[in-house]
Amino acid sequence: MNFSKNLRIFRKLKRVSQTVLAELLGVSQRTISHYENGTCQPSIEGLCILADYLEVSLDELVGHTPVSKSE
Repeated sequence: MNFSKNLRIFRKLKRVSQTVLAELLGVSQRTISHYENGTCQPSIEGLCILADYLEVSLDELVGHTPVSKSE
C-alpha cells in the first residue's frame, strides 16, 4: 500500500499544509506526519474525508490497483 507516499504527493499538489489536514480530521499535525511517514493510518472515515478533500478516489489515495480477472 502506498498510502503514506500518495498522501504526501496529493497534499502537496493541493498546496495544503499538514496542519490544515489535521484540523479537517480533528487530529494533530503530528498525526498527519505519522500518516505520511507510514507509522500509522487513518480510520476508514478519515480516509474518505481525505479523499474527498484532496479530490481523489480512495483507490488513488491508498494506491490500490485492481487485479485483472482471468476468465
